[in-house]
Amino acid sequence: MSNVGALIKGRALNLSDGVYLERADQREPIMEEYLRALIARLPQLKSRKARLRRFVADANAAEPSVQVLDDAGLVADLRISCIAMRQEGFTDKLLARAFAVVREASRRTLGMRHHDVQMIGGWALLHGMIAEMETGEGKTLVATLAACTAAAAGAAVHVITVNDYLASRDAEQNGPLFSFFGLRVGVVGEGMSPDQRRAEYAAEVVYVSNKEIVFDYLKDRIATGGALATHYRLRSLYRAGQQPNLLLRGLHVAIVDEADSILIDEARTPLIISETIPDEHGGELYHTAIELAGRLVRGEHFDITAHREVWIKAAGEQFMRELTADLTGVWTSTLWRRELLEKALTALYCYQRDQHYIIAEGKIQIVDEFSGRVMEDRSWERGLHQMIEAKEDCEISGQRKTLSRMTYQRFLGRYLLLCGMTGTAQEVMPELRRIYDLEVFKIPTHVPSKRKRLPNRCWLTDAERWQAVAERAVELSRGGKAVLIGTRSVEASERLSGYFNERDIAHAVLNARQDKGEAETVAQAGQPGRITIATNMAGRGTDIRLAKEVMEKGGLHVILTEFHESARVDRQLFGRCARQGQPGSVEALVSLEDELFLRFAPLLHGVALRAVRQGRTVPPRLLSLLVDFAQIMAERHNAGIRMSTIKQDRKLQSLLAFSGTPT
Repeated sequence: MSNVGALIKGRALNLSDGVYLERADQREPIMEEYLRALIARLPQLKSRKARLRRFVADANAAEPSVQVLDDAGLVADLRISCIAMRQEGFTDKLLARAFAVVREASRRTLGMRHHDVQMIGGWALLHGMIAEMETGEGKTLVATLAACTAAAAGAAVHVITVNDYLASRDAEQNGPLFSFFGLRVGVVGEGMSPDQRRAEYAAEVVYVSNKEIVFDYLKDRIATGGALATHYRLRSLYRAGQQPNLLLRGLHVAIVDEADSILIDEARTPLIISETIPDEHGGELYHTAIELAGRLVRGEHFDITAHREVWIKAAGEQFMRELTADLTGVWTSTLWRRELLEKALTALYCYQRDQHYIIAEGKIQIVDEFSGRVMEDRSWERGLHQMIEAKEDCEISGQRKTLSRMTYQRFLGRYLLLCGMTGTAQEVMPELRRIYDLEVFKIPTHVPSKRKRLPNRCWLTDAERWQAVAERAVELSRGGKAVLIGTRSVEASERLSGYFNERDIAHAVLNARQDKGEAETVAQAGQPGRITIATNMAGRGTDIRLAKEVMEKGGLHVILTEFHESARVDRQLFGRCARQGQPGSVEALVSLEDELFLRFAPLLHGVALRAVRQGRTVPPRLLSLLVDFAQIMAERHNAGIRMSTIKQDRKLQSLLAFSGTPT
């Protein structure tokens, strides 16, 4: 393999070329992290803009000489540039020529020519940045510039997406371009055997979801006893022919699609590989805990905070002692009793069916609140999953023993070159710089946006809101528009669907329970008069193709029915319309009963409630203030959870390092 250390010139590497190349964990002073976050808030330098103008001009100037080359000539030209990159790194001169070649090959194989702003996006990726591009600006095509160039230069490139559907779609769409240069394309997805995964990871460019690649990396760590990189290569020198057959080739280059979702939203909890162990207590313990917890009275015996944390009061402690007086075993222990009932109360009051999880084939399946998708083979820790199974009268699964764990922050930090793309990074720019040392680079749009933002409207109750949504959707549908209605949960989507069914309103539903025909549902969502109800599954990465008649009627209309904790998720939904200069419109029709307002802005919610009860609607400025404040508080809360995850991970690393265990 080529000298990847030279290829990624300028990166702080401490590993040379070899088996399972990756970056070692780097622990930096906390003040340096805060300084990076501060720097992230500073405006971009004008000198860089001038540099990029020269870069694009050089790429465009090379285009005529590239266009006259035959296919073999294009392949040879890129190979020459990449040989030079192995010695000099990603210089502007070499990248301009390489990108011009890839652009011409894309025109011949995919029928798509990269715009100038997409060339800038590719430049940002290979300089270790997050390229922030408006939705519909062609991020998938931008990734091909960086992936082709880095792979041709000898690096193993992982294009990491948020789900298997997008990984498979993007690999199929861009496959002809990679094949043109003799680069193999791999796709790793759920249900593949180890041998299949190994074969796919052997390709030069691999499309894979974030969860799949982290779990495969953890499997490699288990196979090597936690010793990868330096430890593994030293071991290979002395035990030739006795090494486990690993899945990955190493962590060279990661291009993260929907970067804020994976780097920020998904980073709240670590990923864990575990094995089932016998539960000495059996399912009866959890059923008893749920039954006892159901007797406690909220407000009298316990409270639940706005952040879904259970606090048992003194009266609750006394009541628990009375309830368990005749029980034996763990119930005689004060600590065990308290922990079990806290878990049971959490299961009863903090986790709701069809919002946080669904039941499929008699099993609890967790729903990712940010993507709206089922998280296959995932479970909650420390008995919470079993408590929820008892609550729903499902078969109680066994307890789990952790074999290996990894946070996204630590895993992605091990790539020699980490970069990404998203349409929504501004709100988390300081956190991306602080935790990952990733700069967010704003890419200008190719054409001005024609998206129309209509005023937000708010009703007192959920019932009033759903009626208004139905009436609005029918009105727009009859006018020839396509309508996409976004909901926060499976429950809300099915409740609205039931409302439509009662009134014989034709529509389609896309959620975690009804995801088998996702591609077909998305394909039909842009047809005249079509109404589609969807959870966040119709957010990131979904490209709804509009019929000509819909374009003439004003394009796709998006209705947001409940604001999310992150404004970025709202913007992703709005970004389904008015893509690439197309017409489109968005509006929010919400209710004062929405969870976001109640949890994160109770005082402002009370003010808005009084305004509505006095016979008036919520004033637009007050509604905007309510939404903005609630989302800021929610983001702050979630950022705290992520920082807590990082601190716990660092503490665990220190303990393992002290004991001599590789981490």
